[in-house]
Formats: sequence, C-alpha cells, structure tokens
Amino acid sequence: MPSRPVMTYTLIGSCCLIFLLSPASGFLPVYGSGGGLHRAQADWFQRWGVLPRSLWAGAIRPLFTPFSALFLHGNWLHLIGNVLFLLVFGGLVERRMGALRFVLFYAFTGYIAMLCYAAAYWGSTETLIGASGAVSGVLGAFLYLYPGARVTSVFPFLFFLPLRFPAWLVLVFWLALQWLAAREAASGPGVAYLAHIVGFTLGFLYAWLRFRTAKVGRPAPAT
Repeated sequence: MPSRPVMTYTLIGSCCLIFLLSPASGFLPVYGSGGGLHRAQADWFQRWGVLPRSLWAGAIRPLFTPFSALFLHGNWLHLIGNVLFLLVFGGLVERRMGALRFVLFYAFTGYIAMLCYAAAYWGSTETLIGASGAVSGVLGAFLYLYPGARVTSVFPFLFFLPLRFPAWLVLVFWLALQWLAAREAASGPGVAYLAHIVGFTLGFLYAWLRFRTAKVGRPAPAT
C-alpha cells in the first residue's frame, strides 16, 4: 500500500499556516485594520516576496526571496487555488518521486520559475509571491507520469458541472490558457503566467529525464 504523501500535506499546511499568521489574511488583530493593515501587508510582501529590481542589484539576501515567496499568498482565493492543485496532483507525484526528491523538485522548479519571471521583468518594482510556479512544476510532472489518470474538473462554460476528464486533456488545456494569458500580459507584470509556463515545462522535462526508462504504473484515480 503506497505511503501517505507527507511532504505534499506538509507543504499545504505550511502555506496555510503562514498565510493565517501573516497580515495577508487579516485574521490577526495585531496587524491592525484599514490603512495600518494595508501597510503591514505591503511591508510583509516586500520583505519576503520577490522584487525583480532588487534581485539583480547584487545583494545576497534578495536571492533567498524566491524560496520564501513560495509560501506567501496575496489573498484567500490565491491560497485556495494553489492548495487545491497541489492536493489533487501532488500526492501521486510525491509517491512516484519519493518524499525528499519531491520537496527538492518542488523548491527547485518554484525558484527557477520565479527567477525567469524576474529576469523577464528585471526592472519591475511589483512584488512576486505565490506557490504557483512550483505547483505548475508538479502539474508538468504529473502530465508525463500519469497522462491517462482521470481528474474531476469544473469549467464555467459547462455550467460548473463536475466532470471527469483524462489528465492530459485537462493539463494541456490549462497550459494553453497560461500561454494565451502570458501573451496578452507581455507588456508588463501582473499575474505570473510566465512563471507558470516555466514551472510546468521544467516539471515535465524533469519527469521525462528521470523516469523515461521506467515503466509508468497505472495510478489510482485522482479527484
């Protein structure tokens, strides 16, 4: 019987705990309210998030922010979106890779995804945060390892009906949306679609290089 995906649950728990304890959640009264809360949130993101202009300024500390930014989220929707993707796809990828290799893979793809985004917008002073680059790497690895698995998805244009589709169809459709959005956002920073694409590509390539000679097992259905 496969072991529990401990690192997947740990990453999810860490993101949730850090968000709840941070000023981003607005949950703790110690950060104040109104303008005081907004200032605390801005200071929090600038301290621990990625500032592209600072990243290339030559100082050492900003080079660690792509790691810390993986655990930061701007609001509840941002957090829930990343956590759900990691919950659905992370467990099977971790079981395939092993716990230690999985967490190193997660951190590496997330770091490089943020680094590539910061390089593309090197002069930006907008803060980059979120686990989506690393989560996108997990999606890319899942596509290679378990393309035939069926996942439950909800699409607005299908009246939000929960339907089951092959993983390859869902993930290729998701990647196409990121590509189209990145082209629309090419004039400047915003949602880090480029980081999503980089993370997904890195995840897929790593899984291909690491497991291309191994027989891919048939997974239990993902939900």
